[in-house]
Amino acid sequence: MRIAITGGTGFVGGHLAARLDPAETMVVSRRTGVDIDDVDALAAAFAGCEVVVHAAGINREIGDQTFQRVHVEGTRTMIEAARRAGVKRIVMVSFLRARPNCGSGYHETKWAAEELIRHSGIDHTILKASMIYGHGDHMVDHVTRAVRTWLVFGTVGFRGRTVRPIPVADFVDVMIAAAEGRIPDPTVAVVGAEELPLAAAVRRVAKVAGKRPLFVPLPVWAIRVLAQLTEWTMIVPLVAKAQAQMLAEGVSEVAPPAPEAPVGIRPSHGFTEESIRAALPSAGRFGWSDLRVARWLRTRRPGHSAPSPA
Repeated sequence: MRIAITGGTGFVGGHLAARLDPAETMVVSRRTGVDIDDVDALAAAFAGCEVVVHAAGINREIGDQTFQRVHVEGTRTMIEAARRAGVKRIVMVSFLRARPNCGSGYHETKWAAEELIRHSGIDHTILKASMIYGHGDHMVDHVTRAVRTWLVFGTVGFRGRTVRPIPVADFVDVMIAAAEGRIPDPTVAVVGAEELPLAAAVRRVAKVAGKRPLFVPLPVWAIRVLAQLTEWTMIVPLVAKAQAQMLAEGVSEVAPPAPEAPVGIRPSHGFTEESIRAALPSAGRFGWSDLRVARWLRTRRPGHSAPSPA
């Protein structure tokens, strides 16, 4: 079975591509020279593929890479390219709480993309996933680097907010099952085997990283302010606005309601110290090089060549 992966050089798509046979896998992303809004290039990339795993997405907007363009228009283009190429099945990676009219551009455009796929006329499986972690993620990576950088760490002060983290290897298993048609429902919730408070998840990561910062509960509005500031100032923000919305709600219950992936396919591993250790980043802590101004100053140096877009 030949599979194309949009967003195939990203975190989730990259882990899926690493598991599959390279001879039967087409990795599609801006880094491979195919833009998500180029229907002709996408159709050519999908030629001979039976399945498209649509993992392309962003968690913050940068320049012309907006939620509307990447999630909605990109999905619309992907569907048209899939039709032209004769693709038989689409597997979409969505978010557990993607839904309309909730005040978050990320959530709303992910939902709009889901709706486009539901009405595409192509056989599909939509995977509404909670937080996925593993080597190269943003969750364990950013928490680890933060506790290595600062002696004080802010946690969301609202009680009752929980998360069900998914090891990326477990999620790859689910994506493969969906690509093979082993998930009967067209939309399923995919959550980790262990549910725990957000603060407990952060403390567990800090423990594995060998740090014991002072944890200070912060109200949701403060997390939202921090998200805006770090989106303005950091190349990869400490927390994005979409992630602030996730923290405010918790990431353990699907919205709107959807069945879980079938037993035997759904994730089965907890948020263990061993799995966290495997996800720890090689970079030590946040520093000057993580700021946008540092990148800007580097580009101002004589003889500097700006990097090509990812």
